Amino acid sequence: MTRVVLVAHGSPSDPVPPDRVLKDLAAQVQALLPGVQVRAGTLAMPGSFEAALAGCDDPLIYPFFMAEGWFTRRELPRRIAAAGAGGRILPPFGLEPDLPELILRTTLAAAEQAGMNPESADLILVAHGSRSPGRAKEVPLAMAATLARITPFAAIRPAFIEEPPFVADVAAGVRGLCLPFFALRASHVGIDIPAALQEAGFSGPLLPAIGEHPEVAAIIAHSLGRAPLCYKGA
Repeated sequence: MTRVVLVAHGSPSDPVPPDRVLKDLAAQVQALLPGVQVRAGTLAMPGSFEAALAGCDDPLIYPFFMAEGWFTRRELPRRIAAAGAGGRILPPFGLEPDLPELILRTTLAAAEQAGMNPESADLILVAHGSRSPGRAKEVPLAMAATLARITPFAAIRPAFIEEPPFVADVAAGVRGLCLPFFALRASHVGIDIPAALQEAGFSGPLLPAIGEHPEVAAIIAHSLGRAPLCYKGA
């Protein structure tokens, strides 16, 4: 049987809920892929990722992350090696080619529900960013550029939690809606982003993190269907 392991960062301060959500997502993906076993574990939940790897012979590792970075390039390989496991690490969720279309449909539906004309409204795309120099901005900035080409919004405004341009600065005086470019709901999505929007006086809709969308399982299953599923478990 082909084995797949979904992995996400999770929440160090409250590791159980995100770990449970990721395991539920794995079950949804598995239901769409007969003949494939899909497991899951977060890095922040002690032992969770290692338990998901246990007994797998060269699984496909699917990072439920929004961008390539330190976790996908360094920490994830280190944790896999420390567990005595192997496997092929796939590109992260944030690079899925089906994601821009999902964001397009999601944000247009939200604008319509809020009674907004997208052509006179802005879309704030909030990502994590990084306090350390690196490439954390690249994927959300590329997504913002893609959305600017395919959506009718007046402007796509990228903003970040941990580096400029910060959310409160970007959202000040903006009329529109805000989409968290995050995989799982944790303190950034549930606390930091709402607080920054309140500080900015932003009164538009704050959407759920895109990784919470009900169609995410189908996107992941489609991606795995395109991948060469040649790694077999014992």
